Amino acid sequence: MPFPAVDTVVTLDRREGPYGEVVLRRRDSPEAEHRGGDAESPVYEIIANGCFLMDTSDGRSERLLVDAAYDALPPSRPAPGVLIGGLGAGFSLVRAAANPGWGRITVVEREQAIIDWHRTGPLAAISGEALADPRSVILHTDLVTHLHTTTDRWHALCLDIDNGPDWTVTDDNENLYSPAGLAACQRVLEPGGILAVWSAQPSPAFEDALRNAGFSGVRTEEIQVARGVPDVVHLAVRPA
Repeated sequence: MPFPAVDTVVTLDRREGPYGEVVLRRRDSPEAEHRGGDAESPVYEIIANGCFLMDTSDGRSERLLVDAAYDALPPSRPAPGVLIGGLGAGFSLVRAAANPGWGRITVVEREQAIIDWHRTGPLAAISGEALADPRSVILHTDLVTHLHTTTDRWHALCLDIDNGPDWTVTDDNENLYSPAGLAACQRVLEPGGILAVWSAQPSPAFEDALRNAGFSGVRTEEIQVARGVPDVVHLAVRPA
């Protein structure tokens, strides 16, 4: 009886940054096609402080994050600008750049390593064309700090920096989902602007926090995944 095929995992880069360790791994899997990928293509994984953050095996929920925000905007708005919190595997950026309806597309990423992996590393195969789009800008800075200090305003704010409001990558990120953090999110949105937050699981407590922060139209969309519980996108509107 043959042994089952085993994934081969290779660490491509490992860096110690101001927020801890970040690692890029390549997983060559004979079952990649069952996860929505190509059996001949490797899957890249991003690990932050020993916590699995995301990989390139699917990306449906990251794409829906951007699509749901765009679809929720008023149809009369001009070419809307979107601020994406977290470059990650690049799926949200790529989705935004593929939509000619977006105006400015700005991504805030605090890990220089992740930016490098997209600009000159293996992840350039995913995001290279989107990064070359003249609408796209990458800011190397902390998202929470940026939300509190920027004078720019956006029609949509799409956040994907954690595994969800209840499962942050670092303790500092908890500030983003606090009343002060949500007030900062609301401050950078235009009236009627959309806040979209990716999560690995639903968070009724976060829905309550959004309402308490003054957002309206709070709702949660589920995204079916190949294995496990569905991912979700939390959506909320800054009142006009």
